[in-house]
Amino acid sequence: MNADAARDQSRWTFLTNHLYVLACLARDPALRIRDIADLIGITERATVQILGQLEASGYLTKTRVGRRNHYTVHRELPLRHPLDNGRQVGELLRVIEPEIPPPAARSRRH
Repeated sequence: MNADAARDQSRWTFLTNHLYVLACLARDPALRIRDIADLIGITERATVQILGQLEASGYLTKTRVGRRNHYTVHRELPLRHPLDNGRQVGELLRVIEPEIPPPAARSRRH
């Protein structure tokens, strides 16, 4: 296997960045875009695009609170793939949400 193929194999994950964005916001609904991007390891621009897609699809609701956004994750909505057989987003979030660092732990890292 060449070096490019090895790098490509090491970058893929089983879960999507969309799910990671939802998990971060389920854990802390007041996260800033910069914080979400840092946690997931994607750009702020990619984070904004994902937030827009999730909001447009109804999986998130954004509310302005002062100078910050507050997000509500709609856990009851179904996953989007036909093989998911009516499973809800909340089922996946229950599995990965505890792995997202809580706000206090994140602030100690910086």
